[in-house]
Amino acid sequence: MVAGFGLAALPWMSAMASPKKSGMKFGLVTYEWAKDWDLPTLIANCEKTGVLGVELRTQHAHAVETNLTSSQREEVKKRFADSSVTCLGYGSNYEYHSPDPAKLKENIAGTKEYIKLCDDIGATGIKVKPNNLPDGVPPEKTIAQIAASFNEVGKFAQDYGQLIRVEVHGHLTQNIPNMKAIFDQVTEPNVKVCWNSNPEDLLPPGLEQNFHTLSKWFGDTVHVREFNVGDYPYAELMKLFSGINYEGWILMEARTQPEDRIAALKEQLKIFNELVAQ
Repeated sequence: MVAGFGLAALPWMSAMASPKKSGMKFGLVTYEWAKDWDLPTLIANCEKTGVLGVELRTQHAHAVETNLTSSQREEVKKRFADSSVTCLGYGSNYEYHSPDPAKLKENIAGTKEYIKLCDDIGATGIKVKPNNLPDGVPPEKTIAQIAASFNEVGKFAQDYGQLIRVEVHGHLTQNIPNMKAIFDQVTEPNVKVCWNSNPEDLLPPGLEQNFHTLSKWFGDTVHVREFNVGDYPYAELMKLFSGINYEGWILMEARTQPEDRIAALKEQLKIFNELVAQ
């Protein structure tokens, strides 16, 4: 499904990772393509491909979790510092829509522990989700609860210099008007939108207007799927990001199962560079 693309040397790969005509950089969410790579393998493979930024997904083989000791956290930090790979942070599954107060409290408490972890390993933020508007609860009540939760974890994260990266995700919550309704109530400046390249982005009034509905809250990470699979208009999306002088990371959150993931990553980097050069 995904063909390989050969690269000659690491200096050239590094240059490809930061295209001259754009401040955008290409990285990897470790979901799927890197889920079974331990940390040394992950870093080595990123360096091989020139994909030089990672968002570490929870419960994967790299095992960067809150059960790490202080010395283990320092070792993770050093591994990244000694490499050319940037650890952007943590891709959590924490969500704040549950009408059960105990569940909500548990998700907020867990988020705070991983904020500390991100700080300890030299990362810059944690990815979280809204993740639903439950049946039987007025939508405006859940929206207010989600926003209040973002404000709570955002305020906590400020003491650690971390961003709260809110993935546009979840049943109903990934609809752009609902995300806007949430962020209209977000007050903490370090709580940012992580665009997630969903089919819902294309609903009326269309990609461009939906994009600009949220663009003032964009942070430094964006999730995309394979550029050459499906019909999402990535060329248009990259032009929109170029149009707002976005200088953050475009992170591949892959869904396919290629035989050669190194070749697949190289190809996605090649396509990314072609897209942002247009």
